[in-house]
Amino acid sequence: MSELPAELFQRWTHSYEEDTEGVTVYRPIDYSFPPARGRRGMEIIADGTYIDHAIGAADVPDAIPGRWSTADGRSLVISFPGSDRPDRRLEILQCDSKLLKVRMS
Repeated sequence: MSELPAELFQRWTHSYEEDTEGVTVYRPIDYSFPPARGRRGMEIIADGTYIDHAIGAADVPDAIPGRWSTADGRSLVISFPGSDRPDRRLEILQCDSKLLKVRMS
């Protein structure tokens, strides 16, 4: 993967039932998920905007803005300027319009 796939730029929801050791799985927001008390997610926008959709109080999603950048087209470095949230790295293992698999560090 030399450049980021166009399918990456959408809102993704964590499909934790599909996670395997070291690999986190996301599906598009309109995927038919089994019932869950709350699901976190993320939105990756082509202009460098990143939105972390965390699970907030009373299981209500909380949108936390950030920024993403890439140097290699295979991974994203996520930062949250002006906050105490630590940076994170997402290595893209697989991405198409219906499935995103990443390794987080």
